[in-house]
Amino acid sequence: MKKSKKKLLNQEIKMKIVLDTNVLISSLINPNGHPAAVLNLILLDEILLLYDLRIINEYRNVLSRKKFSFNSNIYEPLLEYFIDNGIFVIPKPVKTNFADKDDLIFYEVAHSGEADFLITGNIKHYPKEKLIVTPSLFLEKF
Repeated sequence: MKKSKKKLLNQEIKMKIVLDTNVLISSLINPNGHPAAVLNLILLDEILLLYDLRIINEYRNVLSRKKFSFNSNIYEPLLEYFIDNGIFVIPKPVKTNFADKDDLIFYEVAHSGEADFLITGNIKHYPKEKLIVTPSLFLEKF
């Protein structure tokens, strides 16, 4: 079996998640917390990250903010890892109203990519669905 086919077969059985930016930021600020544990599962290839270009751009824009003081030598390889090892999704628009339109991109990718979970630190920003969980709730379910 070719390596690419094997990779696709493995992807089909792994849990698929969408990661809100706030969880990514929290994971880098506190490497011992629940958000970091979720990031580690991605990096250990235990779960698959779903993304689109809007999400990668959102990650990059927030990670580059001066208030966080993250070095691009740290986060650019991380974003490249996401692109190389995650699943690119072409999202379909959804007609759900969001107070913060920035959250809509994560919700669209989660629904279009048939994610098992959308992991966020701001559950109240999303519709009440079993799909939407905090990092700690995700780790309980995982």
